[in-house]
Amino acid sequence: MKKDKLRIGLLLDDAVISAWQYKMIENILQSDCAEIKLVVINGAPRNRSNKTIGVKIKANRGHLLGIAIEKTLNRLYHLLIERSYLVVNASEKLDSSRLLQDIPALSCKPIQTKWSDRLEDADIRAIEAYELDILVRCGFRILRGDVLKLPRYGVWSFHHGDNTVNRGGPAGFWESMESWPVNGSILQILNEDLDNGQVLYRSFSNTSAMSVRDNRSRNKWKTLSFMTRKMQELYDSGPEKFFKTVAHDNRHPSLYSNRLYVGPTNYQLAKLLASKVIEKAINLYRDNVYITQWILMYDLKDSFSSSLWRYKKILPPKDRFYADPHIIYHNSTYYIFIEEFIFGSDKGFISVITMDEKGNYSQPEPVLQRPYHLSYPFVFMHEGDYYMVPETQINRTIELFKCVEFPYRWEFQMNLMEGIRAGDATLHYQDNKWWLFASVTETPGASLADELRLFSSEQLLSTEWQPHPQNPVVSDCRNARPAGKLFMEGDRLYRPAQNSSYHYGYGFNLNEVITLNDNEYAEVTVTKANPNWDSKVIGTHTFNRTGSLHIIDASYRRSRLCLKK
Repeated sequence: MKKDKLRIGLLLDDAVISAWQYKMIENILQSDCAEIKLVVINGAPRNRSNKTIGVKIKANRGHLLGIAIEKTLNRLYHLLIERSYLVVNASEKLDSSRLLQDIPALSCKPIQTKWSDRLEDADIRAIEAYELDILVRCGFRILRGDVLKLPRYGVWSFHHGDNTVNRGGPAGFWESMESWPVNGSILQILNEDLDNGQVLYRSFSNTSAMSVRDNRSRNKWKTLSFMTRKMQELYDSGPEKFFKTVAHDNRHPSLYSNRLYVGPTNYQLAKLLASKVIEKAINLYRDNVYITQWILMYDLKDSFSSSLWRYKKILPPKDRFYADPHIIYHNSTYYIFIEEFIFGSDKGFISVITMDEKGNYSQPEPVLQRPYHLSYPFVFMHEGDYYMVPETQINRTIELFKCVEFPYRWEFQMNLMEGIRAGDATLHYQDNKWWLFASVTETPGASLADELRLFSSEQLLSTEWQPHPQNPVVSDCRNARPAGKLFMEGDRLYRPAQNSSYHYGYGFNLNEVITLNDNEYAEVTVTKANPNWDSKVIGTHTFNRTGSLHIIDASYRRSRLCLKK
């Protein structure tokens, strides 16, 4: 018997909404689990005025200097720091009138205090008649009163920050201006305590330290997916199981000991701008005096090689980098497959380095090139043949190649998946099944480093890869994106994962895989590698080991004056 869809209401300030909200509403309308039954429009008067400039100046004459200073500081920030943008603006205004034209609308004029909105009893009764399961807050201010108890499953709202360290706002501002390592976001069920509702979903993104707008946009493009993701879970599992899980995830008391964040004063803004100018000047100096390359580092040791300072360097020429090393051991020789990228080109390609058991190695030779960028050459053996799955996310595919003349000739076999932006696909065979781990984005503008998805198939040569019901199995830029093949140490299985806090490729973790089956996935981080062993190393994001060979890559700062040719 088909279940009734969840009945959803939207709380909007206006028909004109942000682009990320527009996309989220589209997702709800297209879902199989929910339908929008009511739009509640905020009928409170806006701060819009037909007053002349002269009247406005007279009304604000006591604040004119402060306003002028604020505008000047913001303009300087844009000219000196932000200048250009890398992410599509999630706050661009779009008119949702046509999108919502067939849905009943109700205008409510809330009772307003300084910061809060409380709906009138008549409006509460009018909304109650629609028997809503969820109200989605995309407008109004801080909500108080009976509206919070009105929908069967509560008022759902985003907080674009980590509520354990940042309550208040503005969203994404302090994280970027103070260069925090990560930018949090939650979906919560609102209550009377600001930003302290029941958390339905929590995630972390890398902070865009040189653009507040990019930082906000990247976070919002990712976060919008949480809404339909949790609605689908509620629909599939039923309210009893769903809220039992929510209660378990929120079982501990939570203390918040930081200040309530608010918009900066002009003095604070000036200090932040000065620190950003210094930070950017340091970055420009480094870019002109040094070149940053991905290099390879390795150690040959029969037991697990844990001290990264012992690893020896393989330095590329000054015009390129080597990254993403993966290993095949064949006929007493290590074959190290890498991404090779020539600076100034628009795409990387796959090359191989041979190394004997004493550590003597060759120069890389290209083995696979495509019309688009290739990286992360995941290589493995299956039924006596060698295969490779390089990263081809720019082509929106996960591609499988077979080696026809080891190690130099590879032929395309098939697309395992199409129409997917997947990073660093990593295969693992266990329990008569292939498991495919990949970092995946659902919405353009979201970071590829944030979320890990898991798929499975009984056959390698298949296009029918089943998504895991817990997807994404990780939603945290500090531990999501694959960093190498899964490996056994003793009787334990480990998954290397990138840590993209601070910046892309900052470090990697080793996670013990606790549970891996059709219904559950669980892992726990047991150790971390951060770029602390060498002052010239500023990142590391791949780890692989085969036989005695342990190999990583490292983002390495080298002087432009003494580079080898």
